[in-house]
Amino acid sequence: MKSLAVFSVAFLILGLALLSNQKRPRLREFGIETGILKPGKLNAITDVSGVLVGQVTIIEGQDIRTGVTVVLPHGGNVYQNKVPGAVYVANGYGKLMGTTQVEELGNIETPIVLTNTLSVPTAADAVIDYILGLEGNETVGSVNAVVGETNDGHLNDIRGRHVKKGHVIEAIEKAASGPVEEGNVGAGTGTTCYSYKGGIGTASRKLPEELGGYTVGVLVQTNHGGVLRINGLPVGVKLGRYSFQRYVEGDTDGSCMMVVATDAPLESRNLKRLAKRALLGIARTGGYYSNGSGDYAVAFSTNEGLRIPARTRETTRKIEVLRNERLSPLLLAAAEAAEEAILNSIFKAEAMEGWDGHKVDALPLDKIRELLDQRITQ
Repeated sequence: MKSLAVFSVAFLILGLALLSNQKRPRLREFGIETGILKPGKLNAITDVSGVLVGQVTIIEGQDIRTGVTVVLPHGGNVYQNKVPGAVYVANGYGKLMGTTQVEELGNIETPIVLTNTLSVPTAADAVIDYILGLEGNETVGSVNAVVGETNDGHLNDIRGRHVKKGHVIEAIEKAASGPVEEGNVGAGTGTTCYSYKGGIGTASRKLPEELGGYTVGVLVQTNHGGVLRINGLPVGVKLGRYSFQRYVEGDTDGSCMMVVATDAPLESRNLKRLAKRALLGIARTGGYYSNGSGDYAVAFSTNEGLRIPARTRETTRKIEVLRNERLSPLLLAAAEAAEEAILNSIFKAEAMEGWDGHKVDALPLDKIRELLDQRITQ
């Protein structure tokens, strides 16, 4: 009990410090740690060496609240040096372009783009332009653009299709390593999560050297419903906002897109297993893959030994991959990183007013602090 009391005092001190800071904190900055594995240095998908993230946020007038988020597996010509990849679908009410070729061939050859539902074709067209324009791709005649989405139509004039090809190209060209902006940015600008403001979130896990020392990073675009839970605490119930409240009212549907990166030597089969476990992050935070939800995870490995050259005279290839028996720590890492990425997306997101006067509140961090402190002292 003494240790709990000490933690409680520290938690309250941290809370007071955060109250004096206008910037909304990430989950760990708030004083909450999830899971048992340690995060990477940045606690972001960019902890996986070589991964780049670029975002363009589009906020105009009262009605436009949307954007683009892109993830590049590496900084070179992805088409000429493809990476092993996989897709797993928890619930398929979505428009994830490029899945069949990834499923068939087990690789990814373009940046992965996230945007809103009605902008998927525009984003794919932009990706094709980008790939065809790269040096070395002068004879390329087929491009499998991977583009995912969630529907931001509650806060955004989605029918206006305000995402243009230039926005997508800009996001790709500004993609960088380092910290990743979260909350109301990029493809998460107009999204809603657990009846609060959602957005872009990211997190990572770094395995101990004894377990391989590999890194798993996850980036999410949250726009789904459910009964919010934080470290097992039924926050949604206690705050009175959750799916099927009053039986049918409230936002019960929505979607969540995930991008999962690792430097572990995994081929498409085990990358698909990794993607499947990342989607557990939705369940851990209170989601349930509702009927109208498009819940997808796209996974890839940056391991250079597994790169797939577009041009080669070799008829066979010799590679080293991780044995199935060594996969479990990575599966846990994916689930933990996805859980924390989702929570980061709503912790960082600010309240927003948008299309047709719709308003979405930010997660009330002062009330979250009270609820968690009550649990500590009980």
